[in-house]
Amino acid sequence: MTTSEKSSILPPLASDFYMISDLLSDDEKAVVQKVRAFMEGKVAPVINKFWAEDSFPFELLPEFKKLNIQGVGYEGYGCAGGSTLLDGIIAMEIARIDPSMATFYGVHSGLAMGSIYLGGSEEQKKKWLPPMARLEKVGCFGLTEPLVGSGTGGGLTTTAKREGDTWVLNGQKRWIGNSPWCDISIIWARDVADNQVKGFIVENKSTPGFSVEKMQHKIALRVVQNGQITMKDCRVPEENRLQADSSFRDTARVLRLTRQYVAWEAVGCSMGAYENALAYAKTREQFGKPIGSFQLIQDLLSRMLGNITASLSMVSRLAVLQDQGKLTDQHASLAKAFCTVRMRETVGWARELFGGNGILLDYNVARFVADAEALYSYEGTREMNSLIVGKAITGFSAFV
Repeated sequence: MTTSEKSSILPPLASDFYMISDLLSDDEKAVVQKVRAFMEGKVAPVINKFWAEDSFPFELLPEFKKLNIQGVGYEGYGCAGGSTLLDGIIAMEIARIDPSMATFYGVHSGLAMGSIYLGGSEEQKKKWLPPMARLEKVGCFGLTEPLVGSGTGGGLTTTAKREGDTWVLNGQKRWIGNSPWCDISIIWARDVADNQVKGFIVENKSTPGFSVEKMQHKIALRVVQNGQITMKDCRVPEENRLQADSSFRDTARVLRLTRQYVAWEAVGCSMGAYENALAYAKTREQFGKPIGSFQLIQDLLSRMLGNITASLSMVSRLAVLQDQGKLTDQHASLAKAFCTVRMRETVGWARELFGGNGILLDYNVARFVADAEALYSYEGTREMNSLIVGKAITGFSAFV
């Protein structure tokens, strides 16, 4: 294969101005190209319909399964494997077409599978990860509660009480993506015996006392099906407790990885808005010529591309730190906070470029504007992530 043939495996994106994707191996580029082809060819033509209907495109799952990207970054157990950079760029590629699909994928592959990969015993990994990697079992991640968001580290109200070889779970979880229809929930609960947070694998459809109510009337990530989980004396066997987890520090290990994933999603969301705006600027005419020829429009596009390039450079370095075993909470928190702020700015400029058409779903950018609000908030607010960084750089904790 010639050098030119290798580089053509993954055609360049207009929004990848510094050609970060070139850092991937040829095999990784081929994987990303499959993801891009699926998202552009299968998802893009129909996603506005599902977004408007507040419904999930289940008919796309058979083709999604064929991508074999569940568990990217995890070695063994039927997982896709690969580098953290590949994992991030896949998230970016999915989000640049639809942040909702990226969230569905991130919840399943990152949060649910990641919890088992990092906190499960060898037996648990062998039992659960292969069917999840094949998308035969889909998972969700139950941490946030109706009255507890940023304070989950020390304020979980969901309880777990051990009775012999069984744990009894009681409480509620809220904003849990995939939960109205998935098969497995990773539930985090406070052990009443030692007051420590522990993780449990709950089989949604066969556990008495476990129920989910779909959340309605969202204005962001409408394709993702979020639910409120209620557990009333749910009995879970000890073998379904994540055996390597013993406190919230173990929960935080998962969040550290997925927080950087959300930063990648933010880059993808920004890219999607920018690419739609750029295409519009080249074809929309005013005063007899494309608006892309006007100075103020070019200034907007340059600002958007600057935000994307800075953010993409940051998360690419984050991927290197992860693969070197050097990634810290503060590294992930800075990226999540910075990239989502820049995303909010970028999608706003894209909507501005479209004028009145920017509020119509038909032009796509309105969907990115709305979805950006959810990415800005979940996996730790800007304020909480800023305080994590602040503690790291000053040595003083400003948390209440």
